[in-house]
Amino acid sequence: MSSPFNEQKYKGLLEGLRITEITVTECLNQNDCRLESDFWTQKTNSKTETIKGSEIIDFVQYGTSKELNEENKGFPILRLNEFNSRFIGVPNKYCNIISKEEYESLKLKKGDVLICRTNGNPNLVGRCALVPEDIEYAYASYLFKIRPKTGKISSAALVAFLSSKYGRKEIDKYSMTSNQTNFSPAKFREIDIPVFSKAFINKIDDLYSKAFENLTQSQTLYRQAEELLLETIGLSDFKPSQEGKNIKSFKESFLSTGRLDAEYYQPKYDDYLQLIKNYSDGYELLQTACNQKDDNYVPVDNQEYKYIELSDVGKTGNITGCTVAQGIDLPTRARRRVNVNDVIISSIEGSLESCALITKDYDNALCSTGFYVINSSKINSETLLVLFKSELMQNILKQNCSGTILTAINKTEFQNIPVPLIDNTIQQQIAGLIEESFALRRESERLLEEAKGLVEREIEK
Repeated sequence: MSSPFNEQKYKGLLEGLRITEITVTECLNQNDCRLESDFWTQKTNSKTETIKGSEIIDFVQYGTSKELNEENKGFPILRLNEFNSRFIGVPNKYCNIISKEEYESLKLKKGDVLICRTNGNPNLVGRCALVPEDIEYAYASYLFKIRPKTGKISSAALVAFLSSKYGRKEIDKYSMTSNQTNFSPAKFREIDIPVFSKAFINKIDDLYSKAFENLTQSQTLYRQAEELLLETIGLSDFKPSQEGKNIKSFKESFLSTGRLDAEYYQPKYDDYLQLIKNYSDGYELLQTACNQKDDNYVPVDNQEYKYIELSDVGKTGNITGCTVAQGIDLPTRARRRVNVNDVIISSIEGSLESCALITKDYDNALCSTGFYVINSSKINSETLLVLFKSELMQNILKQNCSGTILTAINKTEFQNIPVPLIDNTIQQQIAGLIEESFALRRESERLLEEAKGLVEREIEK
């Protein structure tokens, strides 16, 4: 029998390496017989009293794998895209092929915790959100919901732990990786969760309650800005045509636009375009009204960057987070540099609503080439944001998307979109509402970060 490994003896040679010696029995006794070294070398704080995830589960359930649509047909289905910080947001997609019974079984209740089960990006696996109130939403199959036993831990405290560095270590340790990373309910049952006192849990609950209140007020202000814009451009009572067909001559269609797809010629798009052309303060094509930043930036290998992708964009034009990595580790699509007051707009159909305002926190960050980056001297950034997220511009963006495998709006089509030149007084009012909305959201984020910090310090203590 060989002698036990002497770490002290080889300390100089092993500086910076993580080493753990285990027996074959220990490995075989682990549920999945994990052989990868990362599983055995990743450690959380061993001084903390913990219980297994299986001990806190009152109810667990996968979401629906049925096909979703963007036409508001059927039942609203939440996806990871709609996680609003550490709370759930509002679904952008629906499903009309699940039964009423299945939908009822998937509806979310106050205190549910939604967790991302699988994703191509391992950093997104395990991302979670709290359901702060009973709500008429179901959720997609790559998410699962946990309803924790309130006598063991509160939902807010669970989310705060999973979002902390120690929760992240547990998720990374028990996740399974192949083509995609997977953190299933079975793996959740194996993670170690700290035992917190009732007083500490109440403190976390209070912070989450205040954070949600600020977030709700922030969303109300955003809606006020949106309503002001809609009223200004005449969209408040606007009803586009619901006619499903349109008759165009060859000259009026292909020879004029180069498009033969029927979707492009739906009458409702003509109505939206006419609304812009009739706007009292006029309009200009985007290439004239805005500056577009489309130069490629090549990251420096050993320099650290913040990288924004589609999944980092929130419902009200905020950025919910980003990937921080060395240039050499960034994907090849990380090629757009953004600055304060730029507005980023998704070019990909299905994610066109992913528009965001770049704040000082993300000055000089990089974003995906899946975004167009614009700013304007004629329309302030806050108004640009609300405008491109409005029903009006979303429909015009969608009309101009083309392609087969990946449907998107190309640069030429994007530059030729007509943009209404909003009255300056209205622009200032919109800017004030959006600034206040973003300030409340920042306060909400601060409270959530405070809760996360409290959890980490409690574990270390």
